[in-house]
Amino acid sequence: MVRTYIEQNVFDALQERLQFIFKEFDNIYVSFSGGKDSGLLLNLLLDYRSRFAPNKTIGVFHQDFEAQYTVTTEYIERTFKRLEQESNVELYWCCLPMATRTALSSYEMFWYPWDDKKQDAWCRPMPKHDYIINLEHNPMTTYKYRMHQEDLAKQFSRWYKLSHDNKKTVCLLGIRADESLQRYSGFLNKKYGYKGTCWISQQFKDVWCASPMYDWTTEDVWHANYQFCYDYNRLYDLYYMAGLNVSQMRVASPFNDYSKDSLNLYRVIDPEIWVKLVGRVQGANFACIYGRTKAMGYRNVTLPEGHTWQSYTKFLLDTLPVRLKNNYIRKFNTSIKFWHTTGGGLDEDTIQELLAHGYKIKRNGVSNYTLNKKSRIIFLEKIPDDTDDIKSTKDIPSWKRMCFCILKNDHVCRFMGFGLNREQRRQVDVIKAKYKNIEEIG
Repeated sequence: MVRTYIEQNVFDALQERLQFIFKEFDNIYVSFSGGKDSGLLLNLLLDYRSRFAPNKTIGVFHQDFEAQYTVTTEYIERTFKRLEQESNVELYWCCLPMATRTALSSYEMFWYPWDDKKQDAWCRPMPKHDYIINLEHNPMTTYKYRMHQEDLAKQFSRWYKLSHDNKKTVCLLGIRADESLQRYSGFLNKKYGYKGTCWISQQFKDVWCASPMYDWTTEDVWHANYQFCYDYNRLYDLYYMAGLNVSQMRVASPFNDYSKDSLNLYRVIDPEIWVKLVGRVQGANFACIYGRTKAMGYRNVTLPEGHTWQSYTKFLLDTLPVRLKNNYIRKFNTSIKFWHTTGGGLDEDTIQELLAHGYKIKRNGVSNYTLNKKSRIIFLEKIPDDTDDIKSTKDIPSWKRMCFCILKNDHVCRFMGFGLNREQRRQVDVIKAKYKNIEEIG
């Protein structure tokens, strides 16, 4: 896919998008994580509001994951203290127990920030402000105890609409296509945006999410922070001094897929928090030591002698607790059935490459997931053990891809193209202790 560049700069484009948002939506709030993107979006939004709609109320929502660098906490505290002085700004700092995925352990799929049953193990004390949302002070009628972190964010938006006259609501996110191919593809292939936009999507009736900075680059973000003298999270300065490149500088839960490789930095940058992280989630110390090695499924994994990828996958499945094993089996079976009956959308170059290498495939209509109507391809024979001979893409099924999901503790199987939807989240919570009639794995 070729990018098309226009004469308009990203700042002017953002101003037009904010104008559109202020015109279209009654309630506006921004999701502020403490990272560079959401922090910049918050500042630019407030600047726009001051110039063009000073009486408009803006909400600020922070979903606190408890485990983070001290400098990140200081930045969030600094930002909220400044916003306390702003007129027509509503503050919501959420510290509720929520199920948060961990990629560190083969024995735990989730950990629970602000777990009320483990207060002695908390990485830091509960913040104390009038706008803190926790179990003792929780106006969110849509919250369910220990709900998934994604659901909590969505249910906050639903509650925000209900508590603001039930009018049309939008949550602004600092998500950028430049951050990853997955996000770029998400914007590119979005079929149903708000009034033809690719950067606004619906969550519920009259509740929407918007990413007005979706086309900004990392360089744009830092240029804007410098140009407008905005405050930012000083963690990025520490990252820079530690020698990280810009793609490695993430402000996220230290236990998720994107952060586990850099866990060792906690031990160097913030040793007091590091000690608490080790006791908070199983596997933190192991991931710190082996996070960028084959032990954590990093880069090329050597297939053990005497194994195929299929047999090695089955071997690994048998080493897992029943609940996690069943979770993977369900995902793998879904993928196998999908590629045998429905098929995934592939570029024509990939289709021709598969045919040239002797794969038994056939076309099955066009993919509904893409704008450019890629052909759906189904596999007529068993799923390949590996597809190392296919160079044009890795988005085709194989037992090797399944195996990598286990080795990487990728419980969601994002490596195979899975995402989280409501039904999948519900099913994960009710996985039975034993499974039956699983033909492919059996």
